[in-house]
Amino acid sequence: MRYVKFFNELSLSDVSSVGGKNASLAEMYRYLTPLGVEVPNGFAVTAEAYRYTLRHNNLDAEIGSLLEDLDTNDVQALSSAGKKIRDLIENASLPPDLQEEIGRAYEQLSSEYGADVADVAIRSSATAEDLPDASFAGQQSSYLNVSGIKRLTQSVIGCFASLFNDRAISYRSSRGYDHFKVALSVGVQKMVRSDKASSGIMFTLDTESGSDRVILINSIWGLGENIVGGKVNPDEFQVFKPTLKEGKQTILKRQLGDKTLKLIYDESDLRNVPTSEEELNSFSLSDSEIIKLAEYAITIEEHYSKKAGTYRAMDVEWAKDGDSHKLFIVQARPETVQSQKSHEFRTSYRLLPKEEKKVLVSGKAVGDKVGFGKVKQIRSMEEFHLFNKGDILVADITDPDWEPIMKISSALVTNRGGRTCHAAIVAREIGIPAIVGCANATEVLNDGMEVTVSCCEGEEGRAYEGEVPFEVDEIDLKGIEKPKTKLFMNVGDPEQAFSLARLPNEGVGLARMEFIINHSVKAHPMALVALQKSQKVEEEETIRALFRAYKDSKDFFISKLCEGIGTIAAAFYPKPVIVRTSDFKSNEYKHMLGGAAFEQDEENPMIGFRGASRYNSERYKEAFGWECEALKIIREEMGLDNVKIMFPFVRTPQEGREAIEILNENALVQGVNGLEVYAMCEIPSNVILADEFLKIFDGYSIGSNDLTQLVLGVDRGSTLVSHIFDERDEAVRRMLKMAIEACKKEGKYIGICGQAPSDYPEITRFLVENKIDSISLNPDSLMKMTQVILEIEKELEGKAK
Repeated sequence: MRYVKFFNELSLSDVSSVGGKNASLAEMYRYLTPLGVEVPNGFAVTAEAYRYTLRHNNLDAEIGSLLEDLDTNDVQALSSAGKKIRDLIENASLPPDLQEEIGRAYEQLSSEYGADVADVAIRSSATAEDLPDASFAGQQSSYLNVSGIKRLTQSVIGCFASLFNDRAISYRSSRGYDHFKVALSVGVQKMVRSDKASSGIMFTLDTESGSDRVILINSIWGLGENIVGGKVNPDEFQVFKPTLKEGKQTILKRQLGDKTLKLIYDESDLRNVPTSEEELNSFSLSDSEIIKLAEYAITIEEHYSKKAGTYRAMDVEWAKDGDSHKLFIVQARPETVQSQKSHEFRTSYRLLPKEEKKVLVSGKAVGDKVGFGKVKQIRSMEEFHLFNKGDILVADITDPDWEPIMKISSALVTNRGGRTCHAAIVAREIGIPAIVGCANATEVLNDGMEVTVSCCEGEEGRAYEGEVPFEVDEIDLKGIEKPKTKLFMNVGDPEQAFSLARLPNEGVGLARMEFIINHSVKAHPMALVALQKSQKVEEEETIRALFRAYKDSKDFFISKLCEGIGTIAAAFYPKPVIVRTSDFKSNEYKHMLGGAAFEQDEENPMIGFRGASRYNSERYKEAFGWECEALKIIREEMGLDNVKIMFPFVRTPQEGREAIEILNENALVQGVNGLEVYAMCEIPSNVILADEFLKIFDGYSIGSNDLTQLVLGVDRGSTLVSHIFDERDEAVRRMLKMAIEACKKEGKYIGICGQAPSDYPEITRFLVENKIDSISLNPDSLMKMTQVILEIEKELEGKAK
């Protein structure tokens, strides 16, 4: 056949004829199916068929006149020209010989799947689409659940016409593509019955940090149009590539989306129906399916990278068939935003301190920028003319038709959508901050309100009332000299870990477990232990809602720790990541969900029931056992053996021995599989009895905040004596020196993870002069202190000569 080609007849070299999408599907069908990747068969109506149709109906000249001198920034003129062109094509007829070829191909495909008339998906594939530097994502039309030759040919014409959707015209013009040098092919592919199961999108990199070591998977119930259109907030999963390739099932993230709708189809049409209560409260993929998709993603990425002769990150659409229960790949194209960025520079946005910042709405952050402007709600394309350059675009959802106003907005905020919907993809590509999946944006953000949209604070994006000042730093990462003193980072928030890992560093000197418990678990650990034993707890209904998608409260607690700690460990892998076990004070634990019943009031929680004292106490021992189980899973099942364990606030050597024994009971043994166990050096007894403590532990990390308050006898939370609290005090300096010398004498690790080096260059100088092994700094002071330490080391070398 001249104008129709089956996938097994095509290759990537046919891209000019069938477009990037169809060539990619053909490539996958021919070369990846033998490797175990499931791809439904189909055929392409080639770009020559599109050109032939325009010639057959004498449309070229008329289309050219409508596009001539068109100002695509004039939304009304663009809309008028686009509609006239689409009407011309939709009223055209396919040439008879082309119709006959399409009919024969459809009959053959139906026969292959044992059907009289197969139900098929019909997707547009432009010849300038899915390029490494321009996605054209969602620019043209797709049709699902098409059966019968009449509907098939109507859908083919509809795809041809969609080459002149307003968004497509605007996108090509803004990127300098000649409208007549871009043609359109149509892919016809057997439908996957994901209406009976799930579907979604995955990227072979992290769409926010750009890390190429992560696979991001979004998933919903039903057909995938709801996810790309941003109509539902999907489940989100992340998998770590390096350990997956070693056979480890390293799932770094499982986040439940609301998934309120699912798109299904029957003989008549597609329709959205509400998801059931069970679907609403369940993940739409099992762990084994997450891993299978991640393995597919790696296979696809490796194949296209090999073909390209360079690394090629991929954007992949998948669907699960509810009848066969198989996972199919239905589309793959190059990722076009993060993979095109230079990582020699790091641009960092940071909100400046303000007395009061009122959060109006929050959702998933897209990008890492900040935008300010006046709110303008847009409900439909008919309101585009009301939108002004620099406005904050607020909508229930957007689709690719909205690209003409998105590109002149300061930021985008939507009620619905996930990080892989078209709105998010376009926002990244045009470089504006966006918050998707807010749920209530159109209720709270009213026209004319001045708001600041911040996507620089991690995974959660926030819209603040009024103007919040911010600054932008650009850091040159090329050729930065490495100091002899190892520089670690203090990292608490897993959401920022992969972005922070791009900074020059030697690993993580402090990852606080309590940060993850507070932000991800949210319930008091012992309340979860009580529920596991079928005991009643306060705020039980709220707590149970937290783990509704998990087997039970223990599974929830351990999973959340594995995901949070695992993400930090993966981001810096294989560099060391020192994880400090929980160090909540009683007043902090008491305010967690269900916590009041498990905590007593203490006069001074700073020196009360905290740290290692909890671990062997009946009031917390079972929860600490769960912490240990999570650490074992992270190191062994997830393969992140770069994790080292550190105990906080160990008052006596006996407390240290008891905590080590609990580790042993949970099969975490010092020296086995490279496990090292440290203690925080933050109590005077840790310094005075260092020789005894270092018989138990593999080293110390100095906690300068607690050490200072206990050496000086100052409550660092009291404003009455806060002026006395000073890490530079001579008594504190002597303690620091004694701790370093004790570790050096025993040949043990000695570092510092307290605040002092981030705040005081003179403390940093003191530590370097005394040859401390490592200094762990807050990320915002890392680059500045790197230069300070380099200068100190050079100065000391000069004196030594």
